Amino acid sequence: MSSLPAEPSSVPALRVREVRKDFPGTRALDGVSLDVLPGEVHALVGGNGCGKSTLMKILAGVQPADAGSAEIGGAVHDLRHFSAALARRCGLHFVHQQSSVFPDMTVAENLAIGRGYETGPLGAIRWARLRRRVAAVLERFEIAARPDDRVDRLRPATQTMVAIARALQDQEVAHEGVLALDEPTASLPPDEVATVLDALRRCAARGQAIVFISHRLDEVLGVADRITVLRDGRVVATVARDGLDHDGLVELIVGRRVEPLAAAAPAAVREAADAAPALEVAGLAGGAVRGADLTLHAGEVVGVAGLNGSGRSTLLRLLFGEQQAREGSVRAGGRALALARPRDAIDAGFAYVPEDRAVAGLFPELSVAENLSGGFAGDYARHGRLVHRLERADARAAMERFLIRAASPEVAISTLSGGNQQKVVLARWLRRRPHVLLLDEPSHGVDVGARAEIAGLIRAAAEEGTAVLAVSSDFEELVALCDRVLLMREGRIAGEVAGAQLTVERIDHLLHSEAALS
Repeated sequence: MSSLPAEPSSVPALRVREVRKDFPGTRALDGVSLDVLPGEVHALVGGNGCGKSTLMKILAGVQPADAGSAEIGGAVHDLRHFSAALARRCGLHFVHQQSSVFPDMTVAENLAIGRGYETGPLGAIRWARLRRRVAAVLERFEIAARPDDRVDRLRPATQTMVAIARALQDQEVAHEGVLALDEPTASLPPDEVATVLDALRRCAARGQAIVFISHRLDEVLGVADRITVLRDGRVVATVARDGLDHDGLVELIVGRRVEPLAAAAPAAVREAADAAPALEVAGLAGGAVRGADLTLHAGEVVGVAGLNGSGRSTLLRLLFGEQQAREGSVRAGGRALALARPRDAIDAGFAYVPEDRAVAGLFPELSVAENLSGGFAGDYARHGRLVHRLERADARAAMERFLIRAASPEVAISTLSGGNQQKVVLARWLRRRPHVLLLDEPSHGVDVGARAEIAGLIRAAAEEGTAVLAVSSDFEELVALCDRVLLMREGRIAGEVAGAQLTVERIDHLLHSEAALS
């Protein structure tokens, strides 16, 4: 697919030229060039490790380039010496995936932070003037909030819009500069995403230049005017959205055609008719979970769908002993369990892959081999000493089996892409052939190629007899991966969909319909 140059009559709001950045042992960016036009949503996509984040850090002035320039407002800047302060003065505004809003403060206070409070002669904050200014900003961005509203009481999409408004509030002209958003919808439930995308379309219609980074390709195809695809630090294409479909975009990102997942085999075919359930949960309560009941069989992949606050992630933490239950019972293979701590769950054959792998799943300062053996290093102890040769040999075998791409087992886990890091966390557990595998957002922040590979590893584990319970906010993932999906509302399992009823539309409808699950 040929690249499309910027329209000759349009002066780019941002022109990036020949950006290069090297890290030890790898070239993160290799001559990247792109133009972002006023009034367009320009998507930047690519697999984990393709260079998107590195490019954004350079443009934000938090990381120097080794070569390259950026032209903004007619002025050309050497990106080897570009600072965060200069980026702000040039009108580059960034909203990152990790929300930068302060949830326990008001909207007005959030917009004042960074910009500063207006004060009187004696230093007193002029609250009335601040509220008037913030009210005008909220009206300008069509945000359904008031200056004195606490941010944590707003809808998730509204919180994201507050972050965008804070980034753009000081523009003298409504469409000047460039707004760059890094995965702004990653943590939003599906019903909230449309609110943010609609707001971005309105901003672009007023002339705002927007860079939109996302792994959610349907959102990219729904909101972008043009799409730049990065692979291995290079631009492989800049294409118009028109005429490009999901499969075509996937092929550009991965460099090959990715076959869709086959439908999951019916659980009834795979489970032994006379076997006790792998997991039985009755009346489980703790935290946001108020009394959950479920049964899971060996070889079955069961999903859990629920809106924010439904208790879906808490359910997994309770089952792994990471959070204490107030009441209820858990049985595995017909045996009653007391899950007072994670070690109890591990001893019972449970495995748990948390949502935030960077915080709770990885040892970021250690190597790939050490992460693969993390928590089980005793397996390599001989006469009181750790035999690293055995650890490395097992790590190489695991890297091959679980499709982990790294130069060697000795490289730091932090140098791997997000998809490969997730495969390391998954492999750590799957090597032990768990009876029950608990997954929280298994493909969160993972590119489309790695997502398909991770799904294949999960399904392979199920075929070998592991019972899988997977929480995901991505309903398409649940439909493709699972035999059936449990619907969670207000801390309870309120329904189930399977067979012909297992569709994205059906899950979405039931979760948002009070009558349907009552």
